[in-house]
Amino acid sequence: MTGVGQTVTTITDARIPVGITSVLSDQPVDVFLEGGLIADIAPAGNIRARGETLRADGAWLIPGLWDHHVHVVQWALGAQREPLGHASSAAHAAAVMGAAPVLAGHRRIGTGFRDAFWSDPPTLETLDAATGEIPTYLINADVHSVWVNSAALRREGFASDGSGLLREAPAFEISRRLNEVNPAVGDALVSNMARDAASRGVVGLVDLDMAWNEEAWVRRIGGGFDRLRVEFGIYPDNLARAIAEGLRTGDPARGAASDLARVGPFKIITDGSLGTRTAASSHAYPGDPHNHGMLTVQPAELAELMTGATGAGLACAVHAIGDVANSHALDAFAATGAWGTIEHAQLVAHADIPRFARLGVGASVQPEHAIDDRDLTDSIWAAQTALAYPLRALSDGGANLLFGSDAPVSALDPWAAIAAAVFRTRDGRPPWRIEQGVDAATALDASTHGGSAAAARIEPGAIADLALCERDQRAASEPELRAMAVAATFLAGRLTHLA
Repeated sequence: MTGVGQTVTTITDARIPVGITSVLSDQPVDVFLEGGLIADIAPAGNIRARGETLRADGAWLIPGLWDHHVHVVQWALGAQREPLGHASSAAHAAAVMGAAPVLAGHRRIGTGFRDAFWSDPPTLETLDAATGEIPTYLINADVHSVWVNSAALRREGFASDGSGLLREAPAFEISRRLNEVNPAVGDALVSNMARDAASRGVVGLVDLDMAWNEEAWVRRIGGGFDRLRVEFGIYPDNLARAIAEGLRTGDPARGAASDLARVGPFKIITDGSLGTRTAASSHAYPGDPHNHGMLTVQPAELAELMTGATGAGLACAVHAIGDVANSHALDAFAATGAWGTIEHAQLVAHADIPRFARLGVGASVQPEHAIDDRDLTDSIWAAQTALAYPLRALSDGGANLLFGSDAPVSALDPWAAIAAAVFRTRDGRPPWRIEQGVDAATALDASTHGGSAAAARIEPGAIADLALCERDQRAASEPELRAMAVAATFLAGRLTHLA
């Protein structure tokens, strides 16, 4: 009986959406796999099935999906942490954490709060009153700030301004420390994450954990991890080491038992975020005329870092959310000859939209963020003249769109990203800035490894990374896309998920 882990050689009675295959109709076909590749496609029943066969029964076969921006360990550890997305105020969030379970290491950890929506400010006094002497950490939904109590400040050796809020670099340092769990525990949670991702048709992801990721992935693969392809990022603190050790984007992880893990991009965070009000923007934030956000890496330093990475064979993934940060990032790509992506591109000046395509810079974007942030954008960025979440503008300008989740900021779910990109809404609300939505075919292409400009196809010779879905995404409604059932997922023809 066919099951997860087996290699399939024939998929019978599948339909393939027109446009992602050389087949010119969506009538049922049989797909033949050999050596991890698609060997042949024929009208259903015209060629005898061979080897291990999976019946599709008319389901839709698409290329396997990728999430181009995941913080793997932090996303996986979310299963242990207290969810705070429902917290309606600072007092409410503090009360929730006061009742939260104490985790290993004698601390409480919550995640997903959005203080930009709160009427009361986070204060050390409020959090201390609710949580006492147990070190307590609340991670913002955008991970660019962490609210901690006095016990946590003492434990971590940080000073406070009275709010208990740590922003940007100090917040990232706290997250790094919280992610340093027992590898056996962390790897088990990562394995669960991968199983869930495969059940959604995901075959690969870009891991941008703030760590030296090669060793972790070699360990996981040695322990049996085999459900996803992974491209892992490198951060500035480790750039010199990566160059000295000869890591180049695309190379397999050294010492790994398979080639599932490969070197990914050099990741640089150049500004803050919308929710923390630190994204570097041309117009000030409301009520704070001197606050235009912050550049966490100055242009000269950015160019120097990118030059070093590019010369060593590393692609660059530049975090830029505000329009000022995006302009500087594009300038650096132009000046250095670097290749790679801008991560997020949430607020982009009109003049910068065509520069993505002209410079060959991919737009690695997270469509669900637009839906999560629609109310913040309409308030905090109301005075901005640049384009917010400009998917359609970037696509029309020829940019290569690459979709992701930024998990744990949004859930690792490509169907949610596709639904958000096409329909620009969720939960029955009216569409938000629908003129920046893209069509379903573009959204699906952007969710494959090559992105919208170099999308995966189903044709002889292509790698057999595939997903078998209940519906044609081109005709699905927004709720249907979000609830998309995946019957099977294949990694080079091997089943990683079977419903």
